[in-house]
Amino acid sequence: MDDLKRMAIFAAVVRQGSMSSAARQLGISTSAVSQQLRLLEQGGGVTLLHRSTRKLTLTDAGARYAEHCHAMVAAAAQARAQLTLAHDAPTGELRLSAPVGFARHVAPALAPLLAEHSALSLKLLVDDAMIDLIDARIDLALRAGRLADSSWTARRLCALEWVLCAAPSYLQERGTPSSPTELVAHQWVASPRAGSALQFTLTGPQAQTHELRIEPRITSNSQLSLQQLCSAGLGIGMMVRADVEPELRGGSLVSLLPDWRLPPIDVWAVTAQRDRQPAKVRRAIEALAAHFRSAAGAMVA
Repeated sequence: MDDLKRMAIFAAVVRQGSMSSAARQLGISTSAVSQQLRLLEQGGGVTLLHRSTRKLTLTDAGARYAEHCHAMVAAAAQARAQLTLAHDAPTGELRLSAPVGFARHVAPALAPLLAEHSALSLKLLVDDAMIDLIDARIDLALRAGRLADSSWTARRLCALEWVLCAAPSYLQERGTPSSPTELVAHQWVASPRAGSALQFTLTGPQAQTHELRIEPRITSNSQLSLQQLCSAGLGIGMMVRADVEPELRGGSLVSLLPDWRLPPIDVWAVTAQRDRQPAKVRRAIEALAAHFRSAAGAMVA
């Protein structure tokens, strides 16, 4: 490392034409410049400069060596520029992980960012499993629900509203529940947190609550699959409103018990480090946050 520093000093002396000018540019004393050049020559066993009271003259070895020193300094400057660019502008490949159910939000959220910055590319890894950010070299992960303790950094983007819903075909066959107590008698498609039972609390008018324990007929660890099963008329499902809003508006799904509410689900942007995030990660988080804030049933506070 000392040799690299001395090479940079030597390049500055050659470029400036004198030790004193190089010293002023580098912010060190002329004697320090002279000492570093002497050490550089001693280490290499060759004379790089002929010194006189009026000027410095490169030796043949010094001239050849100076070319490489200038190239090293230029490469270092280019490396610094790349760091600055990565910090100030979104460039390179953004490796983003998202659960299957949330992957649909990536395109509308990041399309404007990708359109604006042609030097930015995206690699989207869609998996409902908890991908290890370090092993998979993930820059940013979308996560939902309660996060396990880890050394990763999480930023809460919003909370999304759950809605109980079913297909019209299912309701025509099994009837539409009019109270929380009737839910237990219905078929369910669900993703239980533990075991085979789905447990949740509904909050209704005048803050009254009703706790339910449901044994679902159909289970899956994929929220998207559950939505498809629910739309096919196979049972009642607990869906994120932002995901099923088009189906609710179009009538292919029907919202149940609108006066009763489920606890919202938090949406997180998770990164492996807290500080010194490159621009591609910072801007992607901003874009995702803006998208989710405008989603149906989103709660920011």
